[in-house]
Amino acid sequence: MIEDRPSAGDEHGDDAVTIDAENSDGAREHRSQRFALARLALIVIAVIVAGVLTGNVALLVVVGAIVAMVMLHELGHYIAARLSGMKVTEYFFGFGPRVWSVRRGEIDYGVKAFPLGGYVKIIGMTNLETVDPADESRTYRQQSFPRRLAVALAGSTMHFVVAFVMFWAFLVFIGLPSSHGATVAGFASVKHSGDPARAAGIHAGDSIIAVDGHRVSSVASVASLIRSRPGQILTIRLERSGRPLTVKVRAASVPASAVLARGAHTRPVRAKAIGMIGVELSAPVVTVGVLPAIGRSGVDLVRLTRDMLQGLGRNFSLHGLSAFVHDLASSKAASRAAKSTSTSRPLSIYGAVNLATQAASSGLGNLLLMLIEIFVALGIINLFPMYPLDGGHVAVAVYERLRSKKARPYHADVSKLAPVMYAFIAFLVFLSIGALYLDITHPIANPFG
Repeated sequence: MIEDRPSAGDEHGDDAVTIDAENSDGAREHRSQRFALARLALIVIAVIVAGVLTGNVALLVVVGAIVAMVMLHELGHYIAARLSGMKVTEYFFGFGPRVWSVRRGEIDYGVKAFPLGGYVKIIGMTNLETVDPADESRTYRQQSFPRRLAVALAGSTMHFVVAFVMFWAFLVFIGLPSSHGATVAGFASVKHSGDPARAAGIHAGDSIIAVDGHRVSSVASVASLIRSRPGQILTIRLERSGRPLTVKVRAASVPASAVLARGAHTRPVRAKAIGMIGVELSAPVVTVGVLPAIGRSGVDLVRLTRDMLQGLGRNFSLHGLSAFVHDLASSKAASRAAKSTSTSRPLSIYGAVNLATQAASSGLGNLLLMLIEIFVALGIINLFPMYPLDGGHVAVAVYERLRSKKARPYHADVSKLAPVMYAFIAFLVFLSIGALYLDITHPIANPFG
């Protein structure tokens, strides 16, 4: 019997060929990744340049913030899953074909073609998924109830953590308008009288302390004192960069009917004329200390969450949904609702970005507050107890916990939820398309204008 065995030299030769082939494949994959990364970088740079050239920097900032929000949500799931010993295989922004990705260990990180969200892939999320038996112990479905609950809640938890940090930064670095005092924010010409305040030497940023010896406590008190003295010379005490200053300015006499016609006064006015000096007033902004801001941020976050829950409850009540459908069916109703300051309707991502862009154009403070509202709203919505939202996984985990026994853990058959899930997805699609239609055809009036 003759055995055909390769010589030692042949064995080494085959090994060398194999190693060369592996090196070649690795180099080819590395070049492909670098090319994809360069292509992605060029796309991002082109978008940024186009935004700058077209004057849409505020829009770029908002879109960047939304992308960060999406990936922070997924980062919450990612961290919780890794800490719980679950196997994560993908961490991506977008859906569809891959634009760029890189593999680190057993996880692919990257970007996909359609920027409609992000996802973290954890193996074995339900009983419907087939998993390699060797990895079964690392699946989501095989973990303890506390670990599954932590992973399901981690995404929305990240929303509230980020909102808390943003509230803290807002209070410490930007501040809130105070109910005491008044600051000159700008100037407005008075018809037939020019600019009395500017001519008298008042500067933007000056704080008004007193008018004709009457110490002022708010914007309303300053406006009331000036309006009650048409044609009179006013003695106004100011504070400029910490230094006291006194100026005299003659208040223009403006017919009350003209002021009311412009909507500058909302209370009944008996006088025939109103005094004006041509200033735009704002409440002074006061920052909060680093440590006090922690408690204040927590209080503000709880208050905002409560208000958001109430608002979402109104939107998704029978009355709210019927009003939404009525707006879709009636252009006049949609137009009235869009102009109303009390309008509360579901927003599409387009509408949310539009409002946030308007906020960004009016100042960093308004942008932060708008983004906080978006963060908290999406965090709450994701907790709704229905697949495919995070709240659906929470509900199933709780149900399995209630049905499980010490010796025999219970695993729900998710396929039985499919009809309800598809109906819910259809509802979400209808809501999203309807909200997008209203946001394009009847956008909500700019609240920052």
